[in-house]
Amino acid sequence: MSTPEPAATPGTPPGVPVPAPSPYNIANLLTILRILFVPLFVWLLFAEGTGWRVGALVVFVVASITDRLDGELARKRHIVTDFGKIADPIADKALTGSALVSLSILGELWWWVTIVILVREIGITLLRFVVIRYGVIPASKGGKVKTTLQVVAIALFILPGPFDPLRWAVMAAALAVTVATGADYMLRAWRLSRGAAAGS
Repeated sequence: MSTPEPAATPGTPPGVPVPAPSPYNIANLLTILRILFVPLFVWLLFAEGTGWRVGALVVFVVASITDRLDGELARKRHIVTDFGKIADPIADKALTGSALVSLSILGELWWWVTIVILVREIGITLLRFVVIRYGVIPASKGGKVKTTLQVVAIALFILPGPFDPLRWAVMAAALAVTVATGADYMLRAWRLSRGAAAGS
């Protein structure tokens, strides 16, 4: 999820500085909750039995839903904080990364798929911090599609049952969009930094 920039609070007179929102807000609470869900999710995933597996799926889905909720709340309530900008992508990568690595350890997902996705996700996250001094690159529609496909693909792999053709089809789509959006982000970051250098 891409964390939005803070907007002026409704009713604030033009030219009056907008006070920084408190980090103690519902959006950040959801982000922290998502991080706390990660060890519980991993424990359930490695536990033996269909019931534990279903429990892992429920925790993963609930945690993924908080990813959408915290962003919407931050935008609507104008409570974007520096903590949220840092913690939100960490929470996202911790959840999807732990799921991919765990599935590979269990022998249910090829390691090269996990490695490609993690290299892209971690690399782009680091790139965001590098180019932030030049400006913010807004999230693209492709990025949102990528996130959705990753969540659905991982959920299908967690789901007990013989759904291998569907699992691999969605994961292949998620992998393709992940790589394509990563290349697009790198191109936009390069253009942003080049434009900033030319204007300096």
